[in-house]
Amino acid sequence: MVSWWHRDVIAAGKLPLMLCFLAFVATFAATRTITRLIRDGRGPFRNQITQGGTHIHHAVPGLILLIIGAFTAISPSPLGWRSFAGVAAGIGTSLVLDEFALILHLQDVYWSGEGQISVEAVSLTAACLGLVLVGFSPFGVKDVDGIELSLRLTATGIFLIDGVLAVICVLKGKYRSALFGLFLPPVALVSALRLGRPTSIWARHRYRGKRLERATRRAAAFDRRWTPVMAGWEDFIGGKPSLPNPPSPGAGGTGAGRRPAPGHGPAPGPSPSERSGP
Repeated sequence: MVSWWHRDVIAAGKLPLMLCFLAFVATFAATRTITRLIRDGRGPFRNQITQGGTHIHHAVPGLILLIIGAFTAISPSPLGWRSFAGVAAGIGTSLVLDEFALILHLQDVYWSGEGQISVEAVSLTAACLGLVLVGFSPFGVKDVDGIELSLRLTATGIFLIDGVLAVICVLKGKYRSALFGLFLPPVALVSALRLGRPTSIWARHRYRGKRLERATRRAAAFDRRWTPVMAGWEDFIGGKPSLPNPPSPGAGGTGAGRRPAPGHGPAPGPSPSERSGP
């Protein structure tokens, strides 16, 4: 363990990245725990961070920490300061992406169905950070013998091919398959070979007639089977929505969203206990 730590983390220069990853995951877990306690009215936490009556969302301190971490990282500095930059960037990125849906929609959709896109953004970022952290890089690791170097080169080649397959999955509109495929190459391979979603970039340029109809039927069948499973997972990670989706521009009612918040009709807005947290 000590040998791995010094050779693959310290000597390879991955300590700031590891601290960034740990800070990112820990901050997201703490933030979601606090916001769920606030929504339920439990614990000592309240929506008390205000300035002139304006609620300060936690994306704001996240941006400040992200800027501090970025400026510290690009300046000539020893390992200690680069490690600090990694922690600041990890915390800041987590706070910002936790309110990614709010930034995207320019509305407080944290506890609506639309707000679950923040969970997807955090999951994707954590997966990418973890992949880079544990990646079998053939460079920057000292005292590597010929056999281990061959294994690292082979693994790197597999990761590169896997990355190409993941890009194809993205072009075919299979974003979750691309994400899981980064860790499980067979998933990326199967998804890349199968038909893409009918609304994807790949389909717009390559599918016509019966092939487009077949892709539409397959996408509908997949959604019927797996959307409830994926929604349940997002609810488990980020909390179940309790507010209706905001109305679409120019449309009445609750509007079209990713999925309606269960058990709620149109409401004038979130109560203080249902805002997005500190």
